[in-house]
Amino acid sequence: MNSNLFGPALVAALAAVGIAVSPMPTRADTYNLSVDPVTIDTGTFTRDGVGFNGASPGPVLRFKEGEDVTINVTNNLDEMTSVHWHGLILPFEQDGVPTISYDGIKPGETFTYNFPIVQAGTYWFHSHSGFQEPDGAYGAIIIEPKKREPFRYDREYVVQLTDAHPHAGHRIMRNLKMAPDYYNRQQETVGDFFNDVGKMGFDAALNDRMGWGEMRMMKTDVEDLQGFTPLINGKSADQNWTGIFKPGERVRLRFINSSAMAYFDIRIPGLKMTVVNADGNNVQPVRVDEFRIAVAETYDVIVQPKEDSAYTIFAQSMGRSAFGRATLAPKEGMTAEIPEMSEPPRLTMADMGMAHEGMDHGATGGDSMAGMDHSNMKEMDHSNMEGMDHTNMEGMDHSNMKGMAKPDPFYAAGSGLRPAAANGGKFLSYADLKAQRPLYEHRAPTRELELRLTGNMERYSWSINGKRYSEEEEIRLKYGERVRIKFINETMMTHPMHLHGMWSILDVGAEKWNPIKHVVSVSPGTTVFMETEVDAPGQWAFHCHLSYHAASGMFRRVVVEGGPEPTAMN
Repeated sequence: MNSNLFGPALVAALAAVGIAVSPMPTRADTYNLSVDPVTIDTGTFTRDGVGFNGASPGPVLRFKEGEDVTINVTNNLDEMTSVHWHGLILPFEQDGVPTISYDGIKPGETFTYNFPIVQAGTYWFHSHSGFQEPDGAYGAIIIEPKKREPFRYDREYVVQLTDAHPHAGHRIMRNLKMAPDYYNRQQETVGDFFNDVGKMGFDAALNDRMGWGEMRMMKTDVEDLQGFTPLINGKSADQNWTGIFKPGERVRLRFINSSAMAYFDIRIPGLKMTVVNADGNNVQPVRVDEFRIAVAETYDVIVQPKEDSAYTIFAQSMGRSAFGRATLAPKEGMTAEIPEMSEPPRLTMADMGMAHEGMDHGATGGDSMAGMDHSNMKEMDHSNMEGMDHTNMEGMDHSNMKGMAKPDPFYAAGSGLRPAAANGGKFLSYADLKAQRPLYEHRAPTRELELRLTGNMERYSWSINGKRYSEEEEIRLKYGERVRIKFINETMMTHPMHLHGMWSILDVGAEKWNPIKHVVSVSPGTTVFMETEVDAPGQWAFHCHLSYHAASGMFRRVVVEGGPEPTAMN
């Protein structure tokens, strides 16, 4: 049987016009995908891009757990391409990463992927070649489980976000290398300085501004890339993608963040959201008003709109430089009020690790950090700061401070990036995530691996343990071991770290109930732990999923030694 995507296309078309989608999909067998030049029209700008089957985003691929699938990918570009099946557990040769999984797909050629579907949930696929993914080469994957879900829903929609930019990816990379604040549209002004004077006094405001200036950075360095137009299912806020419901129905929304660089904070005013799945794995239900979705993460939520009225799906970027908007409504053409964006966050000295002693930020971008004198911060490389674990700062028990909630353990104390829901509602934290069913038997790790997330913003050079991808040997793991990975974020940026081929067990202190993810977001000034059951032989990519960070060096090859012999490549 050759489905040629007619089954998934029909499902998507029915969903688009408001016909409920059955949880049981057309049988997946053989799929044909093409990688094509496309035109991306955001309503604000039009530009050339890359897509699948002539469109961006590409088709929704629907598989079923337990099936074997064949996917023929034809390259209609005039350059090499590839397709990576993000979050899928499969043989490494099928993972779609050039120089690690295979050579890639030459122009005019077809590569055939064959792999078993061993999981269920919401995932996505994208090119892993150059900047084709930020240029539009992405699509969604839905895998139906063998068994019934532990929750009920009447219809579902994919809600796939991206940060479409008028500049092509290679041009963005060139501009960031030339001037790292090239795309910062929120730089502080003289007016901002006088506002600070009014709040803290002249001397304190001047010292604060001089401190940031001497570090050659700004409080507004929250997003590397601004000037983008958020899209939801390929539609801008003005184009307004709409999903239809009948009042009283339970609607499953499969959120996927396919952005190159943008984190989004998601809320639906007037509706509570019940989070039931994170990165493809079911979690114990969490009822929230808002959640943050990191680049490359997926979250499934269930909502139940009971009124015969429209609701806005509101996605504001973490830096508050732009927002995406879609609508849930009983019929086409209905709209709801679009909320105003909240105040832009500002980095604090806690985000920079400035509450710690003994840090030399290194004018030359080196890794020496001993003996930092905060009174003389000239020539400081703010992005290379070792030892910033703010989760255990002496004398700071915020749980006993009057009027202050206990801080999220994944955000530095005093962080300017700690999220808060609008109107004081519940904002999802990683600490809220608990596995619905443990995937692995809980056991002590066999060893710990420390990965410092490092970089130099002035040079726009990102790295792991102070070395770029081109400078470092592989990370070597042994088949059958359980490795504990300690992420120490020594930069001012939030990094979504993605390990290919194996699950990331995020340590939220829940032991066997720790959530299973494929992306772990690490905020500035924090130390985050995850564990991995090393159960996939071969070689894999491990990188920050911010496209321009990975491209400039925050990337590693992981080699798993031992285990079953890998299958032969196509």
